[in-house]
Order: sequence, then C-alpha cells, then structure tokens
Amino acid sequence: KSKLVMLKFCSCQSVTMVKATKAKKGSVENVNAKIGLVMKSGKVTMGYKSVLKTLRQGKSKLVMLSANCPAIRKSEIEYYAMLAKCTVHHYAGSNIALGTACGKMFRCSALSVTDQGDSDILAAVE
Repeated sequence: KSKLVMLKFCSCQSVTMVKATKAKKGSVENVNAKIGLVMKSGKVTMGYKSVLKTLRQGKSKLVMLSANCPAIRKSEIEYYAMLAKCTVHHYAGSNIALGTACGKMFRCSALSVTDQGDSDILAAVE
C-alpha cells in the first residue's frame, strides 16, 4: 500500500509522488544498480548547487532527489527542471542511501545525470 502525496508549486503544475513500499524493494535495487553503472560509464554531478548549474545550462537529462531533501530545495529544483524540460525522479531512499548508491562515502540529496553512458537509467525511471 502506497501513500499518494501531492506537491504544488508555481500554482500551474502539480507533481505526484508515490512513496516506495517493501514490495518495491526490487525496483529500488534496480535503480541503485543503474546509478552505479552511470557513475562508472557516464557523467554525473552531485549536490544542490551543481544540479542547479547543469539545469540552467541545459545539460541535465535526469535529476534524482532523495526522499529527505528539504522541501524548498526540492520545489526549486523541480521548477528549474520543468523550465529545462528535464525528468525528475524521486529516489525512495534518504540522502545517505543515495550517496551510498553512487559509491560515495558522503550524503547526496540531489544528483544530475548529464550523460548516461552504458546505462539505460533514463528509460528505467520514466
């Protein structure tokens, strides 16, 4: 059973987000594997400021946000992504889990994929 959460911003667009449940654990592991492949073969920028920079430059193809990303940052990144016509994926885990999925020893609340490399993450998260 999943909870449906509506986020409203800019009073012109609403984004729906479905929380992951225990039944979706296989898909979370699948996304983690695809993130690992993108980190090895593609190009990724990590962090709030660099994600905004890639969105402004139009280089970003996919943005991933952790579940515990602050609401104001999340809405700002979603707004920039809407202007850049970029896909936003709400990662089911926390910023610690997203950083670990990237193979890093630090937290990461925002991630921007600029080149997917050998991975098919763009098709998998849509």
